[in-house]
Amino acid sequence: MNSRRLSSLDAFRGLTIAGMILVNNPGSWKHVYAPLRHAEWHGWTPTDLVFPFFLFIVGVSISFSFSKRMEQGIAKNELYLKTMKRTVILFGLGILLTLFPHFNFLTIRIPGVLQRIALCYLFSSLLFLKTGTKGRCIASFSFLAIYWLMMKLVPVPGYGPGILAYEGNLCAYIDSHLLAGHLYKPGFDPEGILSTLPAIATTLLGTLTGDWLRSSKMILHKTIGILIGGVFFTLSGLLLHPLFPLNKQLWTSTYVLFTAGVALLFLGFCYGMIEGMRIKKWATPFLVLGTNAIAVYVGSTLMVKLISVIKVSASGEVLPLKTYIYNHLLAPWAGHLNGSLLFPLFLIILWVGIMLPLYRKKIIIKI
Repeated sequence: MNSRRLSSLDAFRGLTIAGMILVNNPGSWKHVYAPLRHAEWHGWTPTDLVFPFFLFIVGVSISFSFSKRMEQGIAKNELYLKTMKRTVILFGLGILLTLFPHFNFLTIRIPGVLQRIALCYLFSSLLFLKTGTKGRCIASFSFLAIYWLMMKLVPVPGYGPGILAYEGNLCAYIDSHLLAGHLYKPGFDPEGILSTLPAIATTLLGTLTGDWLRSSKMILHKTIGILIGGVFFTLSGLLLHPLFPLNKQLWTSTYVLFTAGVALLFLGFCYGMIEGMRIKKWATPFLVLGTNAIAVYVGSTLMVKLISVIKVSASGEVLPLKTYIYNHLLAPWAGHLNGSLLFPLFLIILWVGIMLPLYRKKIIIKI
């Protein structure tokens, strides 16, 4: 493990991965506490913070990783090549998760979480290598402004301009025409083509935060700056909500501002506690997950998919192993809601245990 890794960033990344496992893997989708569900459309829940947190962290990591490599004298052409290679790997892993375990290529969903991470990583990395802090700041807010104008002013055939409902919005129109039959839902995908533009802005805001953290300022000054920025962006997103609603599935510009603000507040807390006050023990499980975050995400997703197709016999009926665990081991004594919650909590603990030896031996799975 690189001694120059920022422990507070690893902790925040691990907290985010734990959040991903928590919200993506309930014991039963019929029994989920409301904060662990996405907002149905406009608005937000704690669950809607998880994905933008990870993209924001990707941006911070880009700033640290590429600046270090350039300081070591690695040529930009080599960095471009590494960027393309990692993009292909991430996108390919996303397709694998979509295909597994049935491998139905005819109706495969092309967009997805890792696919969006790959594209945001690609464009943010290229902009980092091509421009400075000022250029990325201009690009970030230009993307948000352009997306806002497109969603408000570009007319959708049969609906007109400015439609932000599930049907009739510009994102859905583009996806349904270019990716028909390969979307999360008929006619719409929350990780679709056009909404990737503001998602790139989320990642770019992370790179700007990384620039701030790499500066020579004192830790206290950096922490205060992050927290002030967090309050500013959070309030900006909330105050502009009436003009352009917060919406995770459309990844609206206000949603970018709001979630980046909350991400700054979380990161500021982790940075102040770990780097400033040197209080680190509380973060150990998150550090374990955060140092190999993509491996944990892919591994846990494949594991849940696998136990969802493995069949077991119980009381004269054949059930998927995941359903058996929930129905017979968790729900009977914890109740439906708590039993459903316990499943991902045990999954998180399991993956902390799996990754702990790698963390102790300072082994990082390169993806």
